[in-house]
This record gives sequence, C-alpha cells and structure tokens, in this order.
Amino acid sequence: MNSSVSSTDAAPVAYASKLHVPRASSRPGEPPDFQSLMIPAAGAQDKPAFDVAPAATAELAHGLVRVLDDDGAAVGPWAPALSPARLRDGLRHMLHVRAYDDRMFRMQRQGKLSFYMKCTGEEAVAVAQAMALDAGDMLFPTYRQQGLLFVRGRPLVDMMCHCISNAGDNLKGRQMPVFYSWKEGNFFSISGNLATQYSQAVGWAMASAYKGEDHIASAWVGDGSTAEADVHNAMLFASTYKAPVLLNVVNNQWAISTPQSFASTGTTFAARGLGFNIPSVRVDGNDFLAVYAVTEWAAARARNGHGPTFVELLTYRVAGHSTSDNPDGYRASDEAAAWPLGDPVARLKQHLILLGEWSEQQHAELEEELKASVAADWKAAIALGTLEEGPHWPVASMFEDVFKEMPAYLKRQQAIVEERA
Repeated sequence: MNSSVSSTDAAPVAYASKLHVPRASSRPGEPPDFQSLMIPAAGAQDKPAFDVAPAATAELAHGLVRVLDDDGAAVGPWAPALSPARLRDGLRHMLHVRAYDDRMFRMQRQGKLSFYMKCTGEEAVAVAQAMALDAGDMLFPTYRQQGLLFVRGRPLVDMMCHCISNAGDNLKGRQMPVFYSWKEGNFFSISGNLATQYSQAVGWAMASAYKGEDHIASAWVGDGSTAEADVHNAMLFASTYKAPVLLNVVNNQWAISTPQSFASTGTTFAARGLGFNIPSVRVDGNDFLAVYAVTEWAAARARNGHGPTFVELLTYRVAGHSTSDNPDGYRASDEAAAWPLGDPVARLKQHLILLGEWSEQQHAELEEELKASVAADWKAAIALGTLEEGPHWPVASMFEDVFKEMPAYLKRQQAIVEERA
C-alpha cells in the first residue's frame, strides 16, 4: 500500500493577505522619489499615422512622447514644424499666465480676493493645447487651464473682475473665483463637481458630429478625478460613437494632498484608454513642443472621423492646490525642485536661445513688461469695484439667466427684491 500523501491531501499552507498602500513621491522630511515615472529619452517614441488602430498605441500609452532633449534641441518624429514666431507666442503666453497667477496670489494673501488657484509648472498644458486647436473648438476645462483663455484672447481685466465678483464679472458673482466661463471664446463654465465636463464634452462632440460640423471638443481632468464615474461614462460613449473629442488627464502628481499613485492603478493613466478601445498617448506635459504635437495629432484624428483620443499629460503642480492649501503638510518642501521634467517656461526659453531666436535679456525684458501689464490690468479691474466695497451685481439679478422666458412667479419675486433693495 502506498503510504505517500497526495498533494490534494496535504494540509493547506496559510498565507496572510496583505493590503497594498500606494506610496507617495515624498512625504514631509523624506527625499523626493520619482524613479517610478519611466522617462525615456527625447525623440524615442514613434509617431504613427493619425488613423492608427487603438491597440497599436499601447507603446504610446505606456511610454512618454518627448521632443525637447536636455540641451533644448527638438528631436524625433514628433517635433512639430513651428516657426520661431509661433514659439515666441507660446513663451509669451506662458510667461503672461505666470505673471497673472503671481499677481492674483499676492492679492488673495492681501485680502483683495477670497480664493485663487495657480497653475505654476503646468502652463505648457493649456497654452500649447489651445494653440494647437481651432478657435471654433469647444473647451471643457478644469480649474488649472487659465492658459486656454490667454491664447483665445480673453481680456485679463474681465478675468480679474470675475475673481473679485465686482460689477464687471460676466458671471454676476455666481461662481467661485477662477471658475471662469466665456461663451464667446467657446470656454465652458468650470464646475466644482469634478469630472462633469468629461461627459459634457463628449455630448457636445457627438452633437457637433451629428450636425456635420468640423468643430471638436477637448476636456481636461486631474489625475485624482479619473476615479469619478463621469470619466468612465464619457469614455464609453466617446468610444462607442467615435465622438470627435480629446480627453485629457493632467497628471500633476497630487490630487490636493493625495498622491497620483492612489488613482493610477499601478500603471500609466493613458493605459486606461486602451480598455475602452481609444487610442491613448502619454506625453511630457512640461515640453511645449511635445504637447503641441500630440494635441495637433489627436485633433486631426477627431476631425477626420477617427474618434476620440485619450491623452495623459505628465506634469507637476509646483504650487499648492489652492490658496487654502499648504503642501508642506503632505510632501517634501523641495519636491518641486526634484521634478525630473523641469520647468516648461525654462525649457522653451532654452530651445529658442539654442535656435538663436531669443536671449536672456529679451526674456528678462518680457517678464518685466508682462508684470507691468498685469499690474495695470489689476488697477483697471478694481476701478470697476473691489471685493469688499463693490459695486457688485444687484441681488435681484439672481433671477436672471435661469429660464429663457422668466415665469410669472419669479417676476413677482424679483419685483419684491428690487423694491426692498
């Protein structure tokens, strides 16, 4: 008789299950660690035709499209054919955004406005993408793409008036500061309910295609917002109906105090698009040329009937989440300096200097010019009313813009409010 014990009769081995807690790139007192980012050399990614099959973009989704190398040269197949004048426009817009951000941040600290959110370190995302899109394309931003408005020509005085809710505020004091909206510039109202703009952009794009228009939509969310159901709903509809839309994820490493590792599922955000059969690309968000090239490529896909593109823009949020936030409480104080993809403004400046189309003196002069211009715009804005003293929009205006035809009961309520004012 065989006395050996079969494997099926052996006592089960006990294994203790372990809960995986994602790591942050740093915590206070720790050295920053960005080794997991997998950053290839500039120019290493191939550029396929814009009608490429979604499955064939797996390498783009897991890699990183880069154009500017460490010396500031544009290399590889993604390098766009942009004139020096066009590059200088991009640099000017980014510097203008930075000057505006710095001024508005200081004004908030002085109590001149209640709240502000900077996009320091992320300027190339909005500026390069806006420059690669057409004026008729609809923008569905989140709250760190003020560069879109700069490229589209929104007057800074109007943006400032909105932030202090004075009589010049086109939103009549009904939105938080920096939650801009500009119908004439095809800039959809920013929402504090995160990721709603994704579904709205897809719906708008579907309607545009249904009407036979050439216009496309572009939407942005942050890395943390990818956990919202709206993102997955939007991607499903975009894929099913081949909606002409760009779905952008701005991976700036932090969702307020939560590191991107809690939302990335251990891979790139771009890789998620492949599961929805959407061509997906991961791009260096601090490389103006790379961002422009990927956006131009994705826009060509959409305009030629090939549907959506899912784009992850790898960047870094240098400042706090908002003026209500202290990032030193959850990340190393020197983490921004350790960010391996550098500063988008400095990198484009270096490229232009390498081309012989810019200089340190020109750069310094432009910075001073833009600071003075922003200061003058602030004086013009507060001439229309300050946050504390007004004038503000009258209370009775809250009844306006709700219905196309105001119901009789609201007219009666409005009359009562006006009488008591």
